[in-house]
Amino acid sequence: MSVVGVCEDEPALRSVLTRALRAMGHDPVVVATAAEALRAFAKQRPTVMMLDIGLPDADGRDLCLALRAAGVDAPVLFLTARDGLHDKIAGFEAGGDDYLTKPFELDELRVRLDALLRRTPAPVAADPDGAVLDPARHALVVGETEVPLTPTEFRLLGRLMAEPSTVVRRHALVAAAWPHGAIVSDNTLDSYVRRIRKKLEPLDLAAIGTVRGVGYRWR
Repeated sequence: MSVVGVCEDEPALRSVLTRALRAMGHDPVVVATAAEALRAFAKQRPTVMMLDIGLPDADGRDLCLALRAAGVDAPVLFLTARDGLHDKIAGFEAGGDDYLTKPFELDELRVRLDALLRRTPAPVAADPDGAVLDPARHALVVGETEVPLTPTEFRLLGRLMAEPSTVVRRHALVAAAWPHGAIVSDNTLDSYVRRIRKKLEPLDLAAIGTVRGVGYRWR
């Protein structure tokens, strides 16, 4: 039985999805907000996740980044009424694996879930200092300390934290942090990294390393 994490704020759709997933033989873990999802899915790791984008306390794409940064690497299927190209691109750049627009048929949902469940992601190590990206507060939280982040800083840091110890190339960071196709210079990316580093200084986190000519690395 696969554990399917669902974050959907609409009560009627949550009920439909819960019944449908059980009928498909899955074990659904269903929540209504990003804050609940971050707690529930970090505690009980889902095999696959279904995330609404228009959540009451955060953008579902920011939630995806936060979950990836927390080491929750299960495939993500975004459920949303937003069907614009930019919305879809932003979803994939945030770490999503598939995109299903509302309204949808349950048969299509089933086959998309089956395709995602065939994927077996490698486990990601948790951050050693307990640093957590919180999409509801749009901040990096370490213990009792909260570091506010702008939307671009949040996406940039989330992309780095999703692959600890791995060099993330500059073009991948730009695509994640500016998902709407903005033309971004190398100086702009470097400037944002400097801003994030400065914000991390009070936490004594020298966590972002530079790989010259290639990109940056978390830890």
